[in-house]
Amino acid sequence: MTDGVVVTGFGATTPLGGDAASTWEALLAGKSGVSTVEAEWTERFDLPVQIAAQLAVEPSEVIPRVQARRMDRCEQVAMVAAKEAWAHSGLGAIPGEDGAAVEAERLAVVIGAGIGGAPTLLAQDDLLEEHGLRKVSPLTVPMLMPNGPAAMVSLEYKAKGGAHSPASACATGAEALAWAYRLLRAGEVDVVLAGGAESCIVPITVAGFVQARTLSTRNDDPERASRPFDTGRDGFVLGEGSGVLVLEREEFAKARGATVHGRLAGIGMTSDAYHITGPDPEGEGQVRAMRKAVASAGLEASDVTHVNCHATSTVVGDVGESVAVRKALGDHPVLTAPKSALGHLVGGAGAVEGIISLLSVRDDIIPATLNLEDKDPKVELDVVAGEPRKTTVDAALNNSFGFGGHNASLLFTKA
Repeated sequence: MTDGVVVTGFGATTPLGGDAASTWEALLAGKSGVSTVEAEWTERFDLPVQIAAQLAVEPSEVIPRVQARRMDRCEQVAMVAAKEAWAHSGLGAIPGEDGAAVEAERLAVVIGAGIGGAPTLLAQDDLLEEHGLRKVSPLTVPMLMPNGPAAMVSLEYKAKGGAHSPASACATGAEALAWAYRLLRAGEVDVVLAGGAESCIVPITVAGFVQARTLSTRNDDPERASRPFDTGRDGFVLGEGSGVLVLEREEFAKARGATVHGRLAGIGMTSDAYHITGPDPEGEGQVRAMRKAVASAGLEASDVTHVNCHATSTVVGDVGESVAVRKALGDHPVLTAPKSALGHLVGGAGAVEGIISLLSVRDDIIPATLNLEDKDPKVELDVVAGEPRKTTVDAALNNSFGFGGHNASLLFTKA
């Protein structure tokens, strides 16, 4: 094992803003990224859910048109976030160019998606059915493949240290950061662009989640639809976006004089092996993930000030997570749930919320949970609501749990 892992850059594109700074500002201001979907298919399929958390800024405003046309929207949002993260890190020239700070063989990419290029698959299949082979794009497979976001970013930054793409549903973004942490701690590379991406607000995903009874149907009041921990919660709001962090070996970052924004101090990954969509009712896997993250950081449960919860606004999941937090850490951590404002970014959620956790530690402030008007009495912990809370945040845990029983916890501490 080598030295610690530090964060030197981060980028995001979300329903709250086209970059990390505007997303953070809007989150602290109590804004919501949820709105009515203005698309013909909501009426054509008579779907009971007509709301989503759509991007605040279109990728086409950031990526050159020719490049964007060669990528699925999921790949586009990953590229937008990666570009901001790279620029923010101060790494400058990419490997192979004059003045490059990192060698190509010492730079890796770990970016995953929970659903990935399904919109491309569906659109190209429609073309094949309606017009035949000639209309199918030769770029169909590169655009739909799950490793597309990682591959595209590795090509952009000439990363030859590995391009990996975990796929673990809603835990994907967090697991990507955890795998990057392992690469760096093992000394295999010096720098990793790591995160998650998703953009799949299309009829089939909405319909699938509707049939699973996991989405909010509060169409008449979109901004108040996502209500983690509230007694009136009725499901999550599907969102889109991406978050990417630049993680480095601490000694490498020091040697190049990088600005360090915080540390990814510990990780925990477990699996429930219980049910394909439902969490273990005892929360045993979630508890183990949190305890592993704390232990790998060399800290005690009492050191964890704050938990950025997975809390999606589902009836069972929110209470289950709060119980797991109490079992793993005790009664003292203060909770928040960013999905109340962002919606659920699926594969992008863990990475975007990892950035939010990092900023809570850096700035000593915890964003408020929107729409928490009547806290469920089964949630026996302090949840920030109403206004952001200024308080010392020395260590923040970020939870991400996904269909399939995936559990990932990330522990961020100060620089």
